[in-house]
Amino acid sequence: MWLVFAIFVACALYFNWHSRLLTYNAPIDVGKYLIWMAFIGFAGYTFYCSSKENLFKTIKKMSEWFWGRQALLDLYIGSLLVVFIIYLHSGSITIALLWLIPCLLFVNLATLLYFAIHYNSIIEKFIS
Repeated sequence: MWLVFAIFVACALYFNWHSRLLTYNAPIDVGKYLIWMAFIGFAGYTFYCSSKENLFKTIKKMSEWFWGRQALLDLYIGSLLVVFIIYLHSGSITIALLWLIPCLLFVNLATLLYFAIHYNSIIEKFIS
């Protein structure tokens, strides 16, 4: 699964690289670095967790509990909403569908990566 994640991150960065990806031009860009730190920290913690427990066994155990199923359902509803936001941001159903599988597989890791990569254009849509 980690190999798939590494390929996804490499492709996302390669196909979405732009000159403002890691630049700091205004105080509002602090948010970009916070999102990158959250992505790196969460990816590291997820990697650590995967070394301690099997994800699929944990999901199976969680799905036995009502609140476990509710939490998983909540997570994936949120993920589908993020894909809709990606569609609104990009204006392309193709791009949204390309992000759908990573969002379903990696959920918040994919979400954080999308928001880190597109931080400037997302913020510009809100303040323009």
